[in-house]
Amino acid sequence: MSEVVPLKREGGEERRGPVLVDFADGILRLTLSNPPANVLSIALMEAMMAELDKAAAEKAVRVVVIAAAGKLFSAGHDLKEMTAHRSDPDRGRDFFDRTMRLCAALMLKITYLPKPIIAEIDGLATAAGCQLVASCDLAVCTDTSRFCTPGVNIGLFCSTPMVAVSRAAHRKQAMEMLLTGETIDASTAKDFGLVNRIVPKEYLGQVVAKYAAVIASKSPLTLKIGKEAFYRQIEMPLEEAYDYAARVMVENMLVRDAEEGIGAFLDKRHPEWKGE
Repeated sequence: MSEVVPLKREGGEERRGPVLVDFADGILRLTLSNPPANVLSIALMEAMMAELDKAAAEKAVRVVVIAAAGKLFSAGHDLKEMTAHRSDPDRGRDFFDRTMRLCAALMLKITYLPKPIIAEIDGLATAAGCQLVASCDLAVCTDTSRFCTPGVNIGLFCSTPMVAVSRAAHRKQAMEMLLTGETIDASTAKDFGLVNRIVPKEYLGQVVAKYAAVIASKSPLTLKIGKEAFYRQIEMPLEEAYDYAARVMVENMLVRDAEEGIGAFLDKRHPEWKGE
């Protein structure tokens, strides 16, 4: 695991490679800053992995927001970086394998991070950029944002983006995106299930901050338990999912935060979370 870097308690954006990092009030903002298209280069993905490792280890981090600087959220993988390796003796196989496996590891880290992650989208999210949005727990976008998985247009089916998109969007809609490569608008993305909310551009940061603050006010242990259980049960058969979820709820009932939360509810007071 990467060394934990102390986070500034009252904000103060810092650049760490192609990622801008800001922390305040329990909310960690990771902003893709790899102009002009915020492509998921090796450097950017490694930087994101490192910051997520730190977030997992830092108790003060309650919620993570993934945003992007510039006019595009992310145009996906760095095709120029990948094409440059076609001249390698193996025609780029090793580099392509490294790129795809690193991307898969990043998406899994987002899924398995024991803290909620919100995608804040303003602009185009395409291919692996769309995969990044679909991998986050929640997504809020501007009304001018657009989404697509256009690999089929260049002879490269978006197979890895498909994993996240097919789990976020409805099956038929996911296949529509993957087979046509066409761009969908924010409203369609919401209908498909890719995003939770659409807001005007001028209110995006405000809405996401409020959204994150509401989540950050909950018990961090409860959020950890719930996020892990959600992604585990969703892939299980129905009876197995109920059996697993029942066991999770029993264990959850026994933690101190559940005891405190239920007691606070019955006493009509605000709970004091201990994270235990």
